[in-house]
Amino acid sequence: MSANLIELETGDAPVATVIVLHGLGADGSDFVPVCRALDPGAVGPLRFVLPDAPERAVTRNGGYVMRAWFDVFAPGSAREDEAGVRASHTMIDALIARETARGISASRIVLMGFSQGCAMALFAGLRHGERLAGIAALSGYLPLADTTAAERSDANRDVPVFMAHGEQDGVVAIDRAIAARDVLDTLAVPYEWHSYDMDHEVSMAEIADLNRWLLKVLA
Repeated sequence: MSANLIELETGDAPVATVIVLHGLGADGSDFVPVCRALDPGAVGPLRFVLPDAPERAVTRNGGYVMRAWFDVFAPGSAREDEAGVRASHTMIDALIARETARGISASRIVLMGFSQGCAMALFAGLRHGERLAGIAALSGYLPLADTTAAERSDANRDVPVFMAHGEQDGVVAIDRAIAARDVLDTLAVPYEWHSYDMDHEVSMAEIADLNRWLLKVLA
């Protein structure tokens, strides 16, 4: 489990948790403003858990060491860092177990991620052994997609997914998100799809849509 994480609580005695996974080269603080912009309303107090990914050398960035959930190879390469993805999956499962030990049932936990964090939220969420409240997949894709059907959890066969992507995304092309969406279609996983006139970022319109979805899945 990550030794470094940020926790935000919108009030005393949180009734649900959102675990937020940052993108490549960022850290847990990257999504603090987004968390603060979300309003849980009638759901009640939320706990946001924002872990740091491990530091590792990233091949695509010339071996530069940065926070990354897994290694990334050359642009256009079909090669994926399976070992890194699976190690981060173990870490995310530990974060979920930490929340359940604190009294938040898995069914009140949302996994949310942006970019590479989105990749891990989808990967881990679809495989988690206990039913989750939902998966929020922002500006990312599905790693090791060909393994999903065989490895997905029965508990999360119909977990609700929020998918959002920028139509001008120059970092993770929207086609990669559409490919992930196609996998969800094939597996009959319910999702809510949104695209926005933006690049590799988060917009206020997206935050508003995400907030509405959170209120629905945590109602």
